[in-house]
Amino acid sequence: MRLANKTALITGGNSGIGLATARLFVQEGAKVAITGRNQATLEAAAKELGANALAIVADATDVAAMEAAVAQAAQKFGKLDIVFANAGIPGQTPLGGTTLAAFEQVIRTNLTAVFFTVQAAVPHLNDGASVILNGSVISMLGNPGYSAYAASKGGVRAMARVMAAELSPRGIRVNVVAPGAIRTPIWGAATATPEAEKAFEARIALSTPLRGLGEPDHISKTVLFLASDDSAHVQGQELFVDGGATALPAGAPIYRGQSPRQ
Repeated sequence: MRLANKTALITGGNSGIGLATARLFVQEGAKVAITGRNQATLEAAAKELGANALAIVADATDVAAMEAAVAQAAQKFGKLDIVFANAGIPGQTPLGGTTLAAFEQVIRTNLTAVFFTVQAAVPHLNDGASVILNGSVISMLGNPGYSAYAASKGGVRAMARVMAAELSPRGIRVNVVAPGAIRTPIWGAATATPEAEKAFEARIALSTPLRGLGEPDHISKTVLFLASDDSAHVQGQELFVDGGATALPAGAPIYRGQSPRQ
């Protein structure tokens, strides 16, 4: 098992990518603390994950709550070997139609909270630990209406490199996983019914060289790589897991005159 005797903290670990990662970490031998805002989904996740999991109600934007959550995780399981700062929110912020409050909420959740999550964790990290931040392809793609989200995820990339520089003397690695379109609840109404999900996936497939939505396990397995000793000399990097959408957009079916399933 690649995470035997390791301890991990995952923010937003009660659904989607965070929960998929928590499952995989437990399977690989880790003890895992998960945080989130919804007590009911946290309790359900903890029940599923079993005795090697601890669920803590904590809003990632509440600095004091996150400091307490990290301290509670370390008290329960010992000093941390892995932090996955995964919690984040979507949010459209189009020019001409965005309030200051809406813009700042995205930045506060997706960027500021990530910094303070890592800051809270630093005193509780073992030397040689691994910190993984959750980025996004939106930081690269220029999607209309997503200025705050793109800025927050671009900020995560830049911040990770600074954190890596600061923590390298302790052998602590800081890297970013950048998902593309992944099958998670973040899409809301777009995937709320089987019919809607099918139509949404067809649209995504047209612009994705590997043709389709990614699965949470595509991300969790990448996070596992970054968390484990398999990536022992990987530092300050951003790994895109997006079916080729950012690296080779011209390879997508829409530009090749193909249907998504050809």
